[in-house]
Amino acid sequence: MKILITGGAGFIGSNIVDKLIELGHNVSVLDNLSTGKKENLNPKAKFYQVDLLDPNLSKVFDEGKFEIVYHLAAQIDVRKSVADPAYDANINIVGSLKLLQECVRSKIKKFIFSSTGGALYGEGNKMPVSEEGIIQPLSSYGIAKRSVELYLYMFNKVHGLNFTVLRYGNVFGPRQDPKGEAGVNAIFIGKMLNNEELTINGDGNQERDYVYVGDVVNANILALSKGDRNSYNVGNGKGITVNKIFTDLAQIIGYKKAANYGPGKAGEIYKIYLDYSKISKDLGWKPKTTFEDGLKITVDWHRSVH
Repeated sequence: MKILITGGAGFIGSNIVDKLIELGHNVSVLDNLSTGKKENLNPKAKFYQVDLLDPNLSKVFDEGKFEIVYHLAAQIDVRKSVADPAYDANINIVGSLKLLQECVRSKIKKFIFSSTGGALYGEGNKMPVSEEGIIQPLSSYGIAKRSVELYLYMFNKVHGLNFTVLRYGNVFGPRQDPKGEAGVNAIFIGKMLNNEELTINGDGNQERDYVYVGDVVNANILALSKGDRNSYNVGNGKGITVNKIFTDLAQIIGYKKAANYGPGKAGEIYKIYLDYSKISKDLGWKPKTTFEDGLKITVDWHRSVH
């Protein structure tokens, strides 16, 4: 199939690109390289260095004649979204709308959207939270992702655009940038390998659902042919504290320094982990990589490029 992946030079997107090419699909990548990296690009993918807000977006669709669109391009820094919600909305909402309009114009068969489970539900839900949980985002990033989900519902009803929404936990694994905007695992690994001091924001007991990037890729592949007009949590189903991440990584790497503790960050949820029983039932997906194994693979990758 002819597939376009926005954000395909980024951490998650590039891993999905590799798998789709391995499966024999004709893949194009659209990325403005603001956070994506050229070295992540698969040489077998056609690359468009174009922004979602670029007027040339139409030309990309006219040339590519795509059947499927995976949408991963986003402003992913939760803290930045809280500090500058208008900037976040312009990229994550307006940019997504421009993309959706092109999909309708080009009669795309399916739109697969990378949403968030970590920032969408907010506080106060019973854990692990299901797709029926209360949606009360504490950040502009979470609000933007929810907005695109609602637009997808509308675009389906009004224009017949088919879609699947995947709500990720905290994704980690090879290619996550230790100097990037998100990903405590990558940040800790980068600092530990350099034997630098590191700071935990808050008391370190905040819990997140960490899901390995290879498992997220598998969910995206299954969504090609299943899960129409539905939203799914993609996570491990259990909460892991920042303190545990620190301890596990220090043991794997041999890091001897103690962690420093700083104030917590505005807009960040204290405890969130996801119920993945719906995607398990409908798509046959479940996480295959344990958190501990995923950490070891990720540390090995960082060492290889360090």
